[in-house]
Amino acid sequence: MTQLTLRLINEHFAIHSLSKSAIIPSEVFSASIFFIAKTFDEISIVLPQNITIDSDEVELNWQALEVVGPLALTMTGILSKISTVLANEKISIFAISTFDTDYILVKEEFINQAIAALRANQYIII
Repeated sequence: MTQLTLRLINEHFAIHSLSKSAIIPSEVFSASIFFIAKTFDEISIVLPQNITIDSDEVELNWQALEVVGPLALTMTGILSKISTVLANEKISIFAISTFDTDYILVKEEFINQAIAALRANQYIII
């Protein structure tokens, strides 16, 4: 695999959980960046922390590293290798994939440790 570059996004994120029948709040759609996932059991929404919505649960103070893309959908092991580096440092992640790239969210208090570990494993962080 070629050397990958990750970009630290200058934003703090909140991860929200809503019931599967909830209406997605309109504030979500006006955010500069957001992620929505709906399963048979729940709705997860990730958005900038400065936007507050009514949710069943919320996890605050996450920061995101974006794998600079676009990445071909045929590429393999990207998240696996990044998550292994961070797991070896006992850093948990919340991963999000889009058509073009991947995002790795890390709790704010571990972001510097995560960046150092990734750099030590030949990742470029910008």
